[in-house]
Amino acid sequence: MQSVCADLVLQMGWERGAGPGRAGPGRAGQGLTQRLSACLRQAISERVLEPGSRLPASRDLARELQVARNTVSNAYEQLRIEGYVQARVGSGTFVADAAPEQLLHAPRLSGRQRALASEPYPQPLVRLADRAQRVLAQASAAPQQWGAFMPGVPDVSEFPREVYARILNRLWRHAPPQMLTYGTQAHVTALQKALAAHLRVARSVQCQPEQILITEGVHQAIDLAARVLVNPGEHVWMEEPGYWGIANVLRMSEGIAIHGMKVDGEGMVLEPQAPVPSLICTTPSHQYPLGSVMSLARRKALLAYARKVGAWIVEDDYDSEFRFSGSPVPSMQGLELNAPVIYVGTFSKTLFPGLRVGYMVLPQGLVEPMQRMHAEMYREGHQITHQALAELMEGGHYAAHIRRMRVLYARRREHLLQLVQRYLGDEFMPGHDSQAGLHLVLPLPAHVDDQLLTKRLSEAGVLARPLSQYYVGPDARKGLLLGYASVSEAQMQLAFFTLVQVLRKQLAPTA
Repeated sequence: MQSVCADLVLQMGWERGAGPGRAGPGRAGQGLTQRLSACLRQAISERVLEPGSRLPASRDLARELQVARNTVSNAYEQLRIEGYVQARVGSGTFVADAAPEQLLHAPRLSGRQRALASEPYPQPLVRLADRAQRVLAQASAAPQQWGAFMPGVPDVSEFPREVYARILNRLWRHAPPQMLTYGTQAHVTALQKALAAHLRVARSVQCQPEQILITEGVHQAIDLAARVLVNPGEHVWMEEPGYWGIANVLRMSEGIAIHGMKVDGEGMVLEPQAPVPSLICTTPSHQYPLGSVMSLARRKALLAYARKVGAWIVEDDYDSEFRFSGSPVPSMQGLELNAPVIYVGTFSKTLFPGLRVGYMVLPQGLVEPMQRMHAEMYREGHQITHQALAELMEGGHYAAHIRRMRVLYARRREHLLQLVQRYLGDEFMPGHDSQAGLHLVLPLPAHVDDQLLTKRLSEAGVLARPLSQYYVGPDARKGLLLGYASVSEAQMQLAFFTLVQVLRKQLAPTA
């Protein structure tokens, strides 16, 4: 077999004594091990080397081919991994009984078997859980997340990617094993320290690094809070209108009753007759989506009510960094010592949504159970990403990026307001001008179907969201959410002209 095997290899283009620069036909650029394994693989596949036959010892074949023994040994090992040969301790290397190619082909079927196989079976019955059906009926995530006027999306093209890439590359080159396995929030990380320092200065949040729980965005934070703090049959208050994503997360928690709380110019309105909640979800610094700022009196009243009934407030501070006039609005969490507030934030608006990193600032009593529940349900990870974000913040790049984007977004917001004023008039100007955020609401007459209008705009290449989809109750106002952050002034003008044309067709009286 030794000489036969060597002869086969030679017939397939191998040259005796071949070195890296003397590749046989069709083998240019391949190493000696790859060339030898390719020759043997072909011989086995074509059954020139019979199943069960023994290959020559690596030392003997190496001498015949005038190559190093390691070349043959490595070729044999590669074929073993691929399933072409089997190594038997003390006996040698043998051709496998069935080559991998044979295992990929279905066996021949008889005529009767083919007839049975061709008979169609009905599609398996799909039975979705009731809560899944409720969520899918309200699903609102758009298939396209970039362009005029997609709300809630920052200008990701301005992200300091070169700085971030340098940090990531260095971290990946020197990453220790513990950064590549499951994460743990049992010990304070660099990102928790950087966030605590940032939030104390920028948002007046009172916290220590260990109170910060890193999540994969706001949806996961709300899901965790609902699962840990709300029992089936209990109520959760949401702003009406409010973020549909939070509503859908709550709908997936079996037995939770969502109660919409009206919003006015001072934020969420307290209703004495409303059912007592276990959780209160609010956006006090910039109400989503209408844009009002919760007054100090309303904040204190809500805090007092939560203490009285034993409820927790989830403060979603989703885009508070982008305020374009006046003093920054401090967080509700920092108003009182030991406030019953879970402060939630994200990097999606300040950096880019695809990062999928958010955080919760937890009251001390919730730190341990929330950390344990988060580890059990979701498993932490992305530790290199977290370390890179920490370095981005510690190096001053994060704060500098926010300052730069604040100027850019203020200019774009003003340009969009001017377009609305000039081409649509006062009746279409936003009701709450809070001088903040990444979108504005274009109010529409009650008879206009804003969901149909959104569909028509999408067909014309313009993205928007219907205001009515942000309501959980029947009394939905009509309007369009127009995001301006990711749209240059030139693009904005063209897209707005298209919007005006489509809108006028919807406003025109039908014959």
